[in-house]
Amino acid sequence: MFSLNKQAFINATVVSIITIALVFYGSRELQNFDPALIAYLFGTVFAFFGVVYRYSVWLQRPPTRMYYKRTWELIWNRQFFSHLWFFIKEFVQNIGFQKFIYPRGRSRWIGHFLMAAGCTLAFAITFPLTFGWIHFTLNPESGLDPGTVKLYEAHFFGFKMMEFEVGSFMAFMIFHALNWSSWMVIIGVLIFMRRRLTQPGLISTQSFEGDLLPLVLLLAISVTGLGLTYSYQFMKGFAYDFMAVTHAITVIMFLIWIPFGKFFHIIQRPAQLGAHIYKREGMRRGMAVCLHTGKEFATQMHIDDLKDVTKELGFDFTLEDGTSHLDLSPEGKRSRLAMAHLKARQENGGKLFG
Repeated sequence: MFSLNKQAFINATVVSIITIALVFYGSRELQNFDPALIAYLFGTVFAFFGVVYRYSVWLQRPPTRMYYKRTWELIWNRQFFSHLWFFIKEFVQNIGFQKFIYPRGRSRWIGHFLMAAGCTLAFAITFPLTFGWIHFTLNPESGLDPGTVKLYEAHFFGFKMMEFEVGSFMAFMIFHALNWSSWMVIIGVLIFMRRRLTQPGLISTQSFEGDLLPLVLLLAISVTGLGLTYSYQFMKGFAYDFMAVTHAITVIMFLIWIPFGKFFHIIQRPAQLGAHIYKREGMRRGMAVCLHTGKEFATQMHIDDLKDVTKELGFDFTLEDGTSHLDLSPEGKRSRLAMAHLKARQENGGKLFG
């Protein structure tokens, strides 16, 4: 049964209100807002609400809350600049270039990188456009003088940021940026589609909702987006209305699906950088040594935090001698369990079998 999390609901509501306010004022009181994008705006606000709600619930879980708390404590200490440089490097490598996926295969990395880069580029373009933060106008002076080169002006929050010639290479790249992102996503999706439709191991374990539906949605968004460009450039607007409606439906489905499906890992992935900082600082402070094997197996800071989290969850692994079951490595725990079984057998008359 669904139970409303009040704190998460408040956080999500506040973010949604702030987003709507930024849309209102960022578009100069809706002066630069395109009414044709109202459906996309509703979908985006809903996605923001759902993402913040789920993320807030996720942060309230004891293990996640401990990681979150420790990350900020570690960042704002004497090692700030060291951690900041480490964070920047990790962000560029693992978020920008998706390096974490490369050990799983080069083709898999190419597909993942293309999808990530394409989606990131599309988000960076469509959100500001939908909110009315970015708009383009024809330079008034060049527009009135038939003898001069026509210039476009790019505005952000109503302020002029740059201008470029109509028909120039820059204009071509800017106005087709979403097409480039669509092609990147399509190629990445096809690479993963091929894996999921040909590899027996994936076929036997995958589900339509969890593994295929996200790829189908991304493919549909990209293909219908390219269809819009093809329609007005090469087909004189034929089937443009149908393509526009289809594209809007797929995009809104994607936005609504983000907080509830596999796409949520897009939001969670940056938090992994905090876990890397946590691990790095833990190794600097010292490793925990298994009481049974005498070998290092984890950082002492992690073990100490794990003891606090398990107690918060209602599990106390403290032993009679004051040590903890968590002070044992996986190998040590297996050995202690085998010794306990042996002791129980011996106390039961020495019968080891039967």
